[in-house]
Amino acid sequence: MKYLKQYRIPFSGLAAGIHDFDFEIDDKFFDCFEHSLVKKGKLLAKVSLQKQETMLIVNFDIQGRIFLQCDVCLTEFESPLHFTERVIVKFINEEWDNETEEVIVLNKTDHELDIANLLYEYINVQVPYYAKCSEQGENISCDPEMLAKISGTVDAEEQSTTESESIDPRWAALKNIKNN
Repeated sequence: MKYLKQYRIPFSGLAAGIHDFDFEIDDKFFDCFEHSLVKKGKLLAKVSLQKQETMLIVNFDIQGRIFLQCDVCLTEFESPLHFTERVIVKFINEEWDNETEEVIVLNKTDHELDIANLLYEYINVQVPYYAKCSEQGENISCDPEMLAKISGTVDAEEQSTTESESIDPRWAALKNIKNN
């Protein structure tokens, strides 16, 4: 994953205070993650890192567009995305297994922070559970041709159920016995 090396922040040489970084996120980034919900997108992550003696406070402001597939008409559409996140990085000497979503633990000998997995998780969490063109897209609605085909399928299913309702009267008599 050589491509993901650019998403590392070398903090060891930074002075105490706030430092800003910009990271572009594109299709190559999502290709590095096999099970990503997002396959295509163009985003900009503005990362503000506040370095202190014993910890880092990292604020993410991620804005851009991702491509989703509509769950109704199967059309690929562009969805705008803008959100902020925050993570705290603590430095300790010994092992600590109590990492949480907001606190990451690094050893005092570490010299860089890899944010690729954080960006991946933050973006994929923002993907809606149910993607629909008219709700998550801008100035777009579902493909009318596909909706017509779907409604045609429903009509065919209704016809098959009416055909199955016209059954042999002998079987209908057996159903009455079962209901007694």
